[in-house]
Amino acid sequence: MTITVLLADDQAMVRRGLRLILEDQPDITVVGEAADGAEAVALARRLCPDVCLVDIRMPRLDGIEVARALAGPGVANPLRVVMVTTFDLDEYVYGALRGGALGFVLKDAGPGLLVEAVRAANAGDALVSPSITLRLLRHITATERTTLTHATKPLSERETEVVRAIGRGRTNREIAAELFISLSTVKSHVSGIQNKLGLRNRVEVAAWAWENQIMRRT
Repeated sequence: MTITVLLADDQAMVRRGLRLILEDQPDITVVGEAADGAEAVALARRLCPDVCLVDIRMPRLDGIEVARALAGPGVANPLRVVMVTTFDLDEYVYGALRGGALGFVLKDAGPGLLVEAVRAANAGDALVSPSITLRLLRHITATERTTLTHATKPLSERETEVVRAIGRGRTNREIAAELFISLSTVKSHVSGIQNKLGLRNRVEVAAWAWENQIMRRT
């Protein structure tokens, strides 16, 4: 099945480069391009792509506002939004996470990670490179004061191990290798953790781990 993607970036050359990378894959098709946030929201609602690849800094509406409009709390039929960021200049990436973004990719991360992020988002998973995860979530503990989410049921020892691994930016495959369990078991744990915590994706699980000082117990 072909994965349909909407590109949103105010730089035409960036959009052209992203399109070339993605359409070089047999299972990915770019169905639309937007030059600003407002156009991205309108096109996404009309085309309903599988994944929206959105620059965090755009005219009219920025990436955070786009994420909130397409995937935020209360959206009836949320779309999968992946943010494209330079991070060093983007001090408000956390706002996009809370707005419903499913993943984050650096603009210079390379074609492989970009394609992997699109495929992960299409599968309902989140991909955040470890460098972004650690720097972003450590920034959260130092600067953010948020209402903590408490598990409706206690996490098991194994689930806690998985949460810590997610907080360190590990992928499902890396977690499986570290804990000597199967990939399907990891996915089952992640799903169970999200249900217990009332969170939507692994990015929010990672944020929860840092906010609740789970990472400091390692």
